[in-house]
Amino acid sequence: MPSSPSPAATAIAAELNGVLSRQKAAQLREGSPSAAIRADRLDRCIALLVDHREAIESALDADFGARSRAATAFGDVASSIAPLKHARAHLARWMRSERRPTTPPIARLLGARAEIRYQPKGVVGVISPWNFPVNLTFAPLSGVLAAGNRAMVKPSETTPETSELLKRMITKAFDPEEIAVVTGGPDVGQAFAGLAFDHLVFTGATAIGRHVMRAAAENLVPLTLELGGKSPVVIGRSADLGVAAARIMNGKTFNAGQVCLAPDYVLAPADRIGAFVEAARLAVARMFPTLRDNPDVTAIVSDRHLARLAAHVEDARAKGAKIVEINPAGEDLVQQPHRRMAPTLILDPTDDMTVMQEEVFGPLLPVKRYQNLDDAIAYINAHPRPLGLYYFGTEEAERDHVLGRTISGGVTVNDVVMHVAQEDLPFGGIGPAGMGAYHGRDGFLEFSHRRSVYHQIGREIGPLRMLRPPFGPLLMKFLAARIKR
Repeated sequence: MPSSPSPAATAIAAELNGVLSRQKAAQLREGSPSAAIRADRLDRCIALLVDHREAIESALDADFGARSRAATAFGDVASSIAPLKHARAHLARWMRSERRPTTPPIARLLGARAEIRYQPKGVVGVISPWNFPVNLTFAPLSGVLAAGNRAMVKPSETTPETSELLKRMITKAFDPEEIAVVTGGPDVGQAFAGLAFDHLVFTGATAIGRHVMRAAAENLVPLTLELGGKSPVVIGRSADLGVAAARIMNGKTFNAGQVCLAPDYVLAPADRIGAFVEAARLAVARMFPTLRDNPDVTAIVSDRHLARLAAHVEDARAKGAKIVEINPAGEDLVQQPHRRMAPTLILDPTDDMTVMQEEVFGPLLPVKRYQNLDDAIAYINAHPRPLGLYYFGTEEAERDHVLGRTISGGVTVNDVVMHVAQEDLPFGGIGPAGMGAYHGRDGFLEFSHRRSVYHQIGREIGPLRMLRPPFGPLLMKFLAARIKR
């Protein structure tokens, strides 16, 4: 028999439900907001990010132990402002109703109309993760607010300084009936996921996504799940290895590889593995001549995550992989005040190694060799569908063969991660990598109810009368004309 919730859990749920009820009541009371109100909400978000840039950089540096301020400015601040500005520029056009053909077409000539009106869903919950806590709060909010919704936000307890800063920022600029931020640990997160939102966005690990989906199912809440997985890189025979290695290692070291779209493993032609390793060494040395006290090097977020990554390396070493640690200055990173970790290649990994069994989420890069391209494609297809897929090469036929024979949430060709920065491309996963998508107009659509509206002919005419009993020969003739091959 299931145990009753504790008094503390009951109190948390009651408090969260109170906030949700007030937001829903306000949405019903005030109705669908005008374009001007939506633009004002987006403007307030932009102003918060501009005005609090330094505070955001400091908070994330404190939470990580060492977080590149430039990476924060790029990955959390500027990358949040861009979708907000994009939504502000286009929301009036997105809000327009869409005409559709009538059935039968002649009905339109007689005065009937069919259209889709884009209606706010109501209140959207946003559960944001620790790796880019600001961006993965404000990027979905750009679509949520453009669509005319209100929002409740639950940021991660793993980055407490940033979560509290987000709460102070948003409370300063928004009435809690517009946007409310709820902080707390797993108990709060569990209660939050179980609320009867009109839509819920979760960004995080696949394992946690399953729990969120179960909780949302109790209230049949529609979901956008942005999860992760092992995003592969396919290096074609025509690839420029210097360019490929520089871009792959940049993607692998940005935020210390703690990125849901970071390249998770590389598939390279067997006879080019050595050349790729040397190109990767050079690329890292150019970006990071030193690691230990380099302000451009971000730390691993916690001791637990650092231990997990170190265990992956030792497991792979014990099972026969060759480990290539790229430490250009040969520094001792064990005795350091922070958790900086050297980029590490794991050559010839096998599927019994833990590093190939779960998303890496760190600066470790397994490199597998293939004899022919179809072997690489078969390997990708034998595993869960990834959030991202990356191909390097100049041969169109080879590129299209890879893209046509694989399925992933998104693709970047001749780079990694960058498809997520395209405001007019939907961002989302498939299968274990997630469901639903947002960004740009796709985000507006994700958080809108596409309401079908049919305007019937105002006057009474024979064709309409024939659809009502008593049914006669005119209807029989109408049906005979349609029930045929």
